[in-house]
Amino acid sequence: MESLADALREAASTLAEAGVPSPRVDAELLAAHLMAESVGRVRALALIGAAVPEGYGELVAERAQRVPLQHITGIAYFRGLEVAVGPGVFIPRPETEAVAQLAIDAARGISGARVADLGTGSGAIAGSIAQEVPDADVYAVELSDLALAWAERNLKPHGVTLVNGDYAAALSELNGTFDVVVSNPPYIPTDAVPRDPEVAEHDPEIALYGGSADGLRLPLAAAAAAVRLLKPGGYFVMEHAEVQAEALMRILGADPSWKTVCTHQDLTERDRATSAIRTDVL
Repeated sequence: MESLADALREAASTLAEAGVPSPRVDAELLAAHLMAESVGRVRALALIGAAVPEGYGELVAERAQRVPLQHITGIAYFRGLEVAVGPGVFIPRPETEAVAQLAIDAARGISGARVADLGTGSGAIAGSIAQEVPDADVYAVELSDLALAWAERNLKPHGVTLVNGDYAAALSELNGTFDVVVSNPPYIPTDAVPRDPEVAEHDPEIALYGGSADGLRLPLAAAAAAVRLLKPGGYFVMEHAEVQAEALMRILGADPSWKTVCTHQDLTERDRATSAIRTDVL
C-alpha cells in the first residue's frame, strides 16, 4: 500500500505541474480533509509511515483541474470563522480580512453599533463582525439566491439579520440609522478576465464584475447606499481593486456627503480599500 508520505510528494508534484499556486500545502490540506485531522497531524502521520486515505487520488485530480480547494473541502477560513462555501458563492479571500478589521474597529467604538454588510456573499464579513463585536446589531444584504443560501447557513449561528435584495435599495426603512457600512462589492472591469482559473471558472460572475468598463458602477452604488444608510459621522469602508483607489479617492473626496476619505493598503501594501466618514449633508 502506498504510504501517506509518498502520496503527498506525488500530489504536490501533480498540483505543481497543474499550476496550483501552493501545491504542497494543498496536498496536505486535501489529506487533512479526508482524514479529519489537522495539517500538523497529517505531517506527523506521514513521518511514521501512515497509509494514504482512500479517495485521496481522486481529490488531488479534481484540484489539479483547478477546482477551488474550498469547493472540494466545502470550507473557507476567514478570520476566526469556518465559512461553508461551494458553487454559487464567492470564496472569501485573506485580503478581505483587513477590510473586515476596519469595520470591526469602527463598530467596537460604538455601544450597540448598527452595522450593514452590503453584498455579503458567503456572509464572511458580517459573521466576523457579529462574532468579534457581540453587542453589534448586524445586517447583511445579498442579491443572489445561490449566495443567500450559503450566507443563511453561515450567519444563522451569529444572529445576523439577512436580507435578500439589491443593496441599492435594501434596508430603506432603516435609512440614516447605521453606524458602520462595509462592502466588498463586485469590482472587476467588464472586459477583464481573472487570471486564476479558480476565479474565472468557479466564482460566480455576479460577485466579480463591477458593471462597467472601469468596474466602478457597483462600488459607487455601494457608496451611494452607504450615504443613505449611515448616520452623520457614520463610517463606510469598501474593498476595491488597486487600480481603482485613485478614482475612488477623487470621486468620494468631491462628494459633500463624505469627509476624511482614506485609502487603506492590504498586507502586500497594495491600495485595496477606501473609507470615509458620513457628513450631515443630505
